[in-house]
Amino acid sequence: MEEFLAGEFQKLQRGLVATPKSREDLEAFAKSNQGSMDILLMQMAIQFGYKIALENVQEELQRDVV
Repeated sequence: MEEFLAGEFQKLQRGLVATPKSREDLEAFAKSNQGSMDILLMQMAIQFGYKIALENVQEELQRDVV
């Protein structure tokens, strides 16, 4: 499972569209683009949501190990 998670996180870093590191980064991009590049913003939001989901799974797995 750890290998799977590491691979998924790596995919998020290597994609054509940057995955925001935080919600603040995503919001800053949304504010600065003023409605242009909405498809890019949408993809960033999808990837950020996936990142959050992976982090939640990772945290649960670490709790089960301890």
